[in-house]
Amino acid sequence: MAVSFRYWDDCVDPQDLDTMWKDPEVKREWTNAGEDKESKVHLSRDPDGHPYLTQIEMKVVAGIIVHKHYLSQIDSDMLCAIAELESDRQPLCTHYIKKSKTSTIGIMQILPKTAEWLVRDLGYTAYRVEDSNTLYKPFVNVYLGAAYLKWLSTYDQKERSEEFMVRAYRGGIKKANHKSTLLYWKQYLSVKESLPSRKVFDVRQTLAGSSSTSTDNKQNNIYVTWDSRACHEDMDEMWNKSFVRKEWTKCGEKRGRVNISHDANKRPYVSRIEIRGVAEIILTKYFSTQRVKSSILCAIAEIVSMRYLNGVGQRPGLMGIDYPTAQWLYRDLDYKAYNVKSVEDLTRPFVSMYFGAAYMSWLANYEGRERSPQFIVQAYLSGPQNVNLKETGPSWLKFEEALSHYDDLNNSFVQGSSRL
Repeated sequence: MAVSFRYWDDCVDPQDLDTMWKDPEVKREWTNAGEDKESKVHLSRDPDGHPYLTQIEMKVVAGIIVHKHYLSQIDSDMLCAIAELESDRQPLCTHYIKKSKTSTIGIMQILPKTAEWLVRDLGYTAYRVEDSNTLYKPFVNVYLGAAYLKWLSTYDQKERSEEFMVRAYRGGIKKANHKSTLLYWKQYLSVKESLPSRKVFDVRQTLAGSSSTSTDNKQNNIYVTWDSRACHEDMDEMWNKSFVRKEWTKCGEKRGRVNISHDANKRPYVSRIEIRGVAEIILTKYFSTQRVKSSILCAIAEIVSMRYLNGVGQRPGLMGIDYPTAQWLYRDLDYKAYNVKSVEDLTRPFVSMYFGAAYMSWLANYEGRERSPQFIVQAYLSGPQNVNLKETGPSWLKFEEALSHYDDLNNSFVQGSSRL
């Protein structure tokens, strides 16, 4: 049965539709077109009757997806430009690929097998994908398109350029530098330059449901809070840590709503005091008999995520533990104090710290042998197959520098103790 959408309500979750209504430009565009919030919202149609998203609608959909799931990791303009080239912003667009006998689907032209891989293996489950027809829904399609771009951004564990990401998106990894994708890259740059200004909307205010000024930001939901990323029990444990309580009280935080710090680009990050608190709580509750120390976990987080809550690049969360590794630790090694149902669970500080500690504990006895601190740290950062104990590599030097910030927590390690 062919998929057909007449209204936005047919292809968008009510919560996302409500968020779109809160954007002033979308609201103005829809109201001027005779739409009413109490009725279904019609999708725009081209002369041939095909539904499409206006540039304003596309901009807001991309902005909402990025802010909710990929903040500081994917540029919403990249999504908009690719959508323009791939489908002309048509949610029902398909292209048949004769060689593979399959079709790309939707606004971002996602292959069903790619979507299945992103959901099943990489944990991108914010939206349910029941079958390939689900990929026609704009928010689902853009969410998975962004997920694929994020994966491309650090393909083969290398930081990739925007050009690589765009050309690989079009032609595949092998053609990212091939002349066949060069024209697409040039078209992308041209389209991106012509997009509506970023000032068309403020997605942070849209998501907050408020038009308050910056002086009121702490009173709405623009910024991430600790309480939204940690359970009540873990928050009580944090408040019970005297050094954490002192920092939070000094900053004017109160129980029930503790704001997470944000940098100039609105990326949430934790302080060294906070990450020390998380590490100590996790180790005391779940790893008290194992060779792991809080200062080591803190130093690892310093390197792999720079203490950014959402992680850096392809490595999610504070400890950079990816979804497949967390699933393996949970399922096969029975580390089940925290469940991890999606990659987004790993942006919760206690969850990421728990699985980071579990992975480090596993490395401490890799292949049935008790391992040195140097091996464990290098293996965590670069993989156990890439450890070279004969040379002081860059990963170990970075670790020693990061550890210096936490010297007061672990003097014995710096002096050569074998205990992590």
